[in-house]
Amino acid sequence: MSSAAELTSIQAGAAAGAGHVLVVPLGSTEQHGPHLPLTTDTDIATALVQGLSHARDDVVVASALPFGASGEHEAFAGTLSIGEAALEQLLVELGRSAGRIFARVLFVSAHGGNARSVRQAIGRLRAEGRDARAWSPDWRGDAHAGRSETSLMLHLAPERVQLELATAGNVRAVAELMPRMRLGGVAAVSKNGVLGDPADASAGEGAALLADAIAELSDWVSRWPIMEATG
Repeated sequence: MSSAAELTSIQAGAAAGAGHVLVVPLGSTEQHGPHLPLTTDTDIATALVQGLSHARDDVVVASALPFGASGEHEAFAGTLSIGEAALEQLLVELGRSAGRIFARVLFVSAHGGNARSVRQAIGRLRAEGRDARAWSPDWRGDAHAGRSETSLMLHLAPERVQLELATAGNVRAVAELMPRMRLGGVAAVSKNGVLGDPADASAGEGAALLADAIAELSDWVSRWPIMEATG
């Protein structure tokens, strides 16, 4: 495992010269209901990337970006959003800088609200000839601060989960809620900021979810040369 924060300039150059991938965790600072910390997405993104670095010896882990595009959560205290435009430009500039040394740069985002900015930034970087890509987990569960994220945090940092405060939010499918959310954010559809139900969350489920996602991510990185050949 290599952490960019622990490397010297010479070591970073050697890792880049050996073909290592620079992996940047992307999170957010935003409300996650009454029971999960503001750093939930950043904690999960960091865990994914750290797991990848344990699974593979060809990655360098950058420090996590703890702020994202979280405007849909701004009605709730603690949310700190830099907005979509700023996030896109930040990722473009970061990709350009990293691309001077590393041939491949991967952004791993655990916040759905970052998706548009990440997609547009990757498009710009690749149009400039840089081999930048992005990956996000699909927990195949409820959308925000529900069973999946609560289980993950019970596994990663149980001491920071206030499970006694956990209550169900709006459990309807996000696709159904999206029109109202576009107009009024999460607060328009959920008084407690939860989209889903954290009931029955467990550390064991969180460990399994994380392990499966890391395996999927590692396999995805293994196929990078094939993706590059096919565009």
